[in-house]
Amino acid sequence: MSDGREQSGAGELEAVLKEAGLRITRQRRTILAILAAGGDHPDALALYRRAAREDPSISLSTVYRTMKVLEEKGAIQRHTFEGGPARFEHADGQHHDHLIDLDTGEVVEFRSDRIEKLQEEIARELGYEIVSHRLELYGRRRRD
Repeated sequence: MSDGREQSGAGELEAVLKEAGLRITRQRRTILAILAAGGDHPDALALYRRAAREDPSISLSTVYRTMKVLEEKGAIQRHTFEGGPARFEHADGQHHDHLIDLDTGEVVEFRSDRIEKLQEEIARELGYEIVSHRLELYGRRRRD
């Protein structure tokens, strides 16, 4: 976990926790580093398992408390795909949508200008202005 982007991401998350009044313990630093390093959308249990491999003193409750504060402060986003466990991603401000593989649980991020334009067009035709939206597609790999 020595990539500069990872350290920067973990540092930003650490600043959010400090601002919220949380102590920055070794355990929380480990959690933040793992969250910043993963390019995926882990749930709390996956984060805990990854963190516990590096520091067995980490508790699941520390992961939950840390994620709750980060979410409350807008530093991470919580997603619940198809009734599964809450999964988290860094809230970097860049809009994207998700395709969830129903067989593997993999979450694929994508961005489509055509979809964005179509959504704006539909909202305008119906007399609305989009304030926020979330698009989740669920599928299985094609077997052709």
